[in-house]
Amino acid sequence: MNEPVDLLRFVTCGSVDGGKSTLIARLLRDTALIFGDELADIEAASRIWGTRGDGANLALLVDSLEAGREQGITVDVAYRCFQTSRRRFIVADAPGHVQYSPNLATVASTADLALVLVDARKGVVAQSFRHAAIASLLGIPRILLAVNKMDLVSWDEGLFNGIEERFRHHALRLGFAVVDTVPVSAVTGANVLERSGDMPWYRGRTLLEALESAGASGNTAAGPFRMPVRKVDDRGYSGLIVSGTVTPGMDVVAAPSLKSSTVSRITSLDGDLEAAGAGEAITLELADNIDITRGHVLAAADRPPQTTDQFAAHVIWMDEDDLLPERLYLMKSGTRTTTARITDLRHRIHVDTLEHVAARTLSLNDVGYCNLALDQTIAFDPYREVSDTGSFILIDRFTNRTVAAGMIDFGLRQATNLGRQAIDVSRDLRAAQKHQKPCILWFTGLSGSGKSTTANHIERRLAAMGRHSYLLDGDNIRFGLNRDLGFTDADRVENIRRIAEVARLFVDAGLIVLVSFISPFRAERQMARELVDEGEFVEVFVDTPLEVCEARDPKGLYRKARAGDLKNFTGVGSAYEAPEDPEIVLKAAEHQPDELAGMVMSWLVEHGHLDESGGTKR
Repeated sequence: MNEPVDLLRFVTCGSVDGGKSTLIARLLRDTALIFGDELADIEAASRIWGTRGDGANLALLVDSLEAGREQGITVDVAYRCFQTSRRRFIVADAPGHVQYSPNLATVASTADLALVLVDARKGVVAQSFRHAAIASLLGIPRILLAVNKMDLVSWDEGLFNGIEERFRHHALRLGFAVVDTVPVSAVTGANVLERSGDMPWYRGRTLLEALESAGASGNTAAGPFRMPVRKVDDRGYSGLIVSGTVTPGMDVVAAPSLKSSTVSRITSLDGDLEAAGAGEAITLELADNIDITRGHVLAAADRPPQTTDQFAAHVIWMDEDDLLPERLYLMKSGTRTTTARITDLRHRIHVDTLEHVAARTLSLNDVGYCNLALDQTIAFDPYREVSDTGSFILIDRFTNRTVAAGMIDFGLRQATNLGRQAIDVSRDLRAAQKHQKPCILWFTGLSGSGKSTTANHIERRLAAMGRHSYLLDGDNIRFGLNRDLGFTDADRVENIRRIAEVARLFVDAGLIVLVSFISPFRAERQMARELVDEGEFVEVFVDTPLEVCEARDPKGLYRKARAGDLKNFTGVGSAYEAPEDPEIVLKAAEHQPDELAGMVMSWLVEHGHLDESGGTKR
C-alpha cells in the first residue's frame, strides 16, 4: 500500500436514523482499517482528532461529555479512523438527536469537512439545516451531502434531484465553498466505494472519491503565530501552539499587554528546536523579563492579535435553561477564564430560513448573534482567521455546566473608546463626611414575605440615629427606572442588574442602602455582591413560607397568579432560589416587623457597622 497523502478530519451530522453508523461501518469494513473501535478515553480521542490540548475545543468536549453524564444521558462522540491508498481519515460521529446538537460543536471546529446524511424517504429536515448552519459558523469550508437509503425509494432520480437542489441552495447561502452531493445506499454499498449500476443516471464521484479529493484546511500552519500560555516557571513560558510557527530570534508580543521581546530558545520534551509549529507543545525562553501569566497569548509581533473587553460573536446555546442576557457566566477562551455577560442579543438565526429573528433569549440548540462584555481585557482573533483564539465557551458559575459555544466576529469599538475618569472625592471621604460606614442591606424573599415593611422599619431607626440611608423598593423602581421591564426571567435579570448598579453608586456616595426586591435568582444576587468590596454586601433572607405569603397576599397577586391571570409570578409560575448562605435570616412569620428590624440593627453592631450607642465604628 502506498503512503497516504495526508489526513482529512470530517464530522458526520444529520437527523437521527439517517444511517450514519451504517455508512461509517461500510467505510471501515471496505477500506484498510487502522483503528475502528470507539474511543472511550477522552484524552485519546482528542489526540487522534487533533483538538487543542488546553484550548476551548477540548474544554468544550470534556465539559459537554461530563455534563451529559451528570444529566443521565449519553452524548459521547465516537471517533474512528481508516485509510485508503490516497489518504488517512478520522471521522467523528455525533448523535443526530436534536438534544445532542451541542456534540457537533465539540468537534466541528477542527474538521475539514462536514458529511451530512439525509434519509431519502424523509428528505431535508430541520436537523439537517441546523447541523449545516452550525458547521458553517464553526468555519468548516466544505460540505458533502450523502442522500442515503436510495434503495428504499427505488433509486428515484427525481427525488434525489429535488433533495440536492433544496440542500445546495441552503448550503451556498451559508457560505460553503464547495458542496458535493452523492446518492448512496449504506446497506448495499451503492456509490459508497464503488459506482452502482442501480443508478446509471448518476455520473458523479462515489462518496469515497469525494472524501479523497476534499482539501484539508491546513489554516493553522499558515496562520500567524499564536501560543496561549499554560504555565510559567523558571524554564520559560509553556503552551501549545495553535497557529503558525515560531523560531529562535523571532520578535513576539505578549497579549493583551502587547509588551514585546525576542525568542531566545525553544525547547520541548525532545530537546532544543530550531522551529516549532501548530500542534506542538513547547517552552519558550525570551530575551526580556516581561510580565506574562497563564492566559496570556504569545504572538508574532508583526501580526499581533487584537485586544478587547467587548466583542460581537455567534453563540450556540447548549443548555436546557434559556440564555438570560446580563447574567454573569464564566468564559473560557484558550487558557484564560474570565467573567462575561451577554449585553445585547442582537438576533436569533432561524436555521431553516437563515432569517434574523428578534429575540429576548436563546433556548437549547438556538444560534444567536450577541454582544458580550468581559470583566478583563483578552487577546483574540476573529474566528474566521484563527479558530482557537477566536472561540470560547460559556460556563454556568453555579452548576459548572457548559451552556454555550461561541465564535468571535469582531471587537466592539466602544471597548477602546472609553476610559474611567479619575475623581478626587473618594468613597471613604464621602462616608467620613457622614460619619458612617456604607453598605448594602439586600432584602430577598417571596412577595408578601415582609421585605419592604422590615426595611422601612430599619431605615426609620437609621434616620433617628442621624445615619444617611436610602431604601430602593422593587415596586417603586418599576414606576421609573425599570418601567420598561416585564416579569420574564430575562427581564428579572435586567431588573436586578440595574438595581445592583444603582446600589453600588449609593455605596460609593457613602450611604447605607436598603434594597428590597424579590430578586429570585442566586446568580444575580451574587452579581450584586461582587460589585462592591468584601463586607459591604449583606444578604438578608426574609424567610417566610409560601403559604403564609399567599395568605397575606396584600396586593392580590397570588390570587391572580392562581387564577392564571398573572404569568411568571415568583412562587407560582416562576421559581425562587432561596439563599444558601445569607448573612442574616429573618423569620417574618414568627416576629413583628419592629423585632426583625432590631435583629438587623444588632447584626450591624455586632459586625462593626454601628457602635453600641447607635453611631458608627470608624
